[in-house]
Amino acid sequence: MDSAGSNTVRVTIFHQQYSVTATEESGDIEALAQEIDELMTSIAQRAGNIDATRVAVLACLHLADRQRTIERELAALKARVSDKSRQFSVLLDRAIE
Repeated sequence: MDSAGSNTVRVTIFHQQYSVTATEESGDIEALAQEIDELMTSIAQRAGNIDATRVAVLACLHLADRQRTIERELAALKARVSDKSRQFSVLLDRAIE
């Protein structure tokens, strides 16, 4: 790790090696790179003979869709927690009275 608190991690994604400078643990970066590599490999196998750029774009679309789904689920969960908190607050107020 260098003096700025970051380190360089070498990873392979879709048959290409990259040096990534990160402030996170190298194991975390390696795990993310492996996940992306597996996703791109899976897309390439299903899509047939397409170039790496198209595989990368499809992987980005997949990840963006997954992120949007998770953000919607999180918003719904926050709304439910807020609703339950209000309900508990009302019940607590009644119990105190």
